[in-house]
Amino acid sequence: MNDSVEQLHSVTVFGAGSWGSALAVSMAHTGHDVTLWARDPDFARLIDRERRNRRYLPNVTFPSAVRVTSSLEVASGSSAVWIFATPTQVMRSVAERVASFVGPDTIAVSVSKGIENQTLLTTTGILEEVLPRLSEGSTGVLYGPSHAEEVAVGVPTAVVAASASEEIAKTIQSVCCSPTLRVYINLDVVGVQIAGSVKNIMAIAAGISDGVGYGDNTKAGIVTRGIAEITRLGLAMGAKESTFAGLAGIGDLVVTCMSKHSRNRYLGEQIGKGRSLADVESSMEMIAEGVRTTQSVMELASRLSVEMPITEAVFKILFEDMKPEEAVYKLMTRSTKFESS
Repeated sequence: MNDSVEQLHSVTVFGAGSWGSALAVSMAHTGHDVTLWARDPDFARLIDRERRNRRYLPNVTFPSAVRVTSSLEVASGSSAVWIFATPTQVMRSVAERVASFVGPDTIAVSVSKGIENQTLLTTTGILEEVLPRLSEGSTGVLYGPSHAEEVAVGVPTAVVAASASEEIAKTIQSVCCSPTLRVYINLDVVGVQIAGSVKNIMAIAAGISDGVGYGDNTKAGIVTRGIAEITRLGLAMGAKESTFAGLAGIGDLVVTCMSKHSRNRYLGEQIGKGRSLADVESSMEMIAEGVRTTQSVMELASRLSVEMPITEAVFKILFEDMKPEEAVYKLMTRSTKFESS
């Protein structure tokens, strides 16, 4: 932890899913006062009464420093550090409802990984558009290889706090750092968000490979060519190449493609076994962000003329009913080229 920026804060987390809950627990253990907002009043009361989130983190006890509420007014008025842990596609609606509560010191941090379908904005782009009263540069993200199930119980984890403002990045670092959650700083906020969002598409691809029954060779190819694909898009959007070799890039990509905790890998695996997208999504308690991100990234790639063959294959499997085996055949029989291209 960076001793020069250690400071106790009051923090609000919008979104009582697994990741929002895990962060709330982690920050409370380091002495911060945390307000956790849940959309459903009954669910909020249940968490507050039982001191655990039975739906998303059933084996984790909430410290007394975590207060749970369904009131956006109470939640937004409880702190100047706002952490948005809602799904990307609903972040705009939640942010719009708290926009009037933004103060001169408010910091808006996204921990959601995705790109909005309608606007193709990253999550900080959404927050900056919807919260115009924020001081310039007062947005950031916390990204990296960090499954909620592990962070909540203190498994050693390293992530990245990114913002266009070094001061804001250091504040996020100070708020989120703990003896088991190490937070690095990165000022390439675009690159960190593209890396952390697009890796979910690659995790779906890795899951499809698992479901079909392919092996380690196939998954290694997806991870390696996946980071090349992610990097091409990031560079076209003004990101720094070094970001994609870091925690938000290859780090998050590896863990999401390999882990039993990965929702996106699980969804892909089920589709690889023959289930439909609608069937899999309806059976999942949590949202796999990569599905909608695939739609956004396909549009971004088209607009920027970036070649993204794995993303295109996932899109065709998810939305055009292409068989996984056919998609793999098309990928494997594309024209040959240098690895660096």
